[in-house]
Amino acid sequence: MDLIWVISAEHLNDFNLQLTFNNGEIKKVNLEKYLDKPVFLPLNDKNYFKNFKLNPFTIEWENGADFAPEFLYRIGKTV
Repeated sequence: MDLIWVISAEHLNDFNLQLTFNNGEIKKVNLEKYLDKPVFLPLNDKNYFKNFKLNPFTIEWENGADFAPEFLYRIGKTV
């Protein structure tokens, strides 16, 4: 597979995001069960979680937390 990255992201609710990837696919991603590592703990606050930014490859939060775009693609459910 060619390199995959996130080109747009929208917060849906709770820990759910809708992500559009550079291959045109749109996927709904629920990250709730992936927030147990120290860098992700602040993301358990829903207000903090929804304040992500798009960098050139994926989504990231102010504390530096991010998820690999390949991981997001793999766990996402096609919309």
